[in-house]
Amino acid sequence: MKVLVGAVAAVIGLVLLAFLGVVVLIADDDASAAETSDGGGGLQGVPEEFRKWISQADDDCKEPGMTPALLAAQLYQESGFKTSRKEATSEAGAQGPAQFMPGTWATWGRDSDKNGEASPWDIGDAVIAQGRMMCSLLGSAKNSGYPGGVQALALAGYNAGWGAVERFGGVPPIWFAREKGQKEGQTFHYVKVILATMKRFEGPGLFTVSGSGSGADALRKASTRMGTPYAYGGGGPAGPSNGFCDGNNGYLNGSCAASKTVGFDCSSLVQYSYWPKLKLPRTAQAQYGATSDHPVARGDLKPGDLLFWAHGGSGFIYHVAIFAGDGNVLHAPRTGRHVEVAPLTSAMPQGDYVGATRP
Repeated sequence: MKVLVGAVAAVIGLVLLAFLGVVVLIADDDASAAETSDGGGGLQGVPEEFRKWISQADDDCKEPGMTPALLAAQLYQESGFKTSRKEATSEAGAQGPAQFMPGTWATWGRDSDKNGEASPWDIGDAVIAQGRMMCSLLGSAKNSGYPGGVQALALAGYNAGWGAVERFGGVPPIWFAREKGQKEGQTFHYVKVILATMKRFEGPGLFTVSGSGSGADALRKASTRMGTPYAYGGGGPAGPSNGFCDGNNGYLNGSCAASKTVGFDCSSLVQYSYWPKLKLPRTAQAQYGATSDHPVARGDLKPGDLLFWAHGGSGFIYHVAIFAGDGNVLHAPRTGRHVEVAPLTSAMPQGDYVGATRP
């Protein structure tokens, strides 16, 4: 299912979910986001430390309903890829990035990362156990004959237990497990949201980077964040985070989108990509100042080189991108967009291009 791609094409999509006889039409919040879908075989917008294990869990499962994007969207819904005990422990006692209850973990947990301990807090152990459980549920869903689609049925089984799916002959209805003041029951909402957000994590099956060294390594690291939302002021060496609005930046359709978005802006993506081997400063202007003593001509660009833009080609640097090879850059463009690959000639206004540096 893995494919080789050189760039990311724009996708404008609507996700149509049908289960329990209910058709739910969910529009992509960002119709201009540049993303690529290869049918679910690829992965983007996933923290680097999760990618290996998601791919392994996908490879281990032979059920056709299993995809890397399904596992990624489920992990995002369960924990937001959080791994600390403070952030990834639910009020009900579910633990780790895949949110296993102790009794369920006893059934599915293994020492998959071979560190001597089977723990729901270990990323490898948790993701492989999640994949193992989901694979079993996908098989049960396929053999059940229940309506709604195998992915929806399996997700419902993961959230509420397969017994609940059998009780209702499909995904539990909207009122099931609904708390006071909520419009939708927990399981119905869980299934709907995950199926809707899978598109966000579908991406190139393989992003290849030629060469070696700090620049190529930084580009490889940055490529694992493709599909992550742009958040003005958000992100840093540890990864994406909520941004902020400053009176001019971070707004979308009149409201402050940055404060509600976990993501990167252009310079935090660059800082994250090179960290900790090279601890670049936080802003595009400062990054230019820190690297401008190593300028690179446009014809000599190599993967990992930094490219800068300023209004009119001089003055304050407002944008930075990473050269991705083949005339493309990888960058976080602006509010309402995602980390993407784009042609250098159109990533930003050509008249604003200042030049490139090699960190």
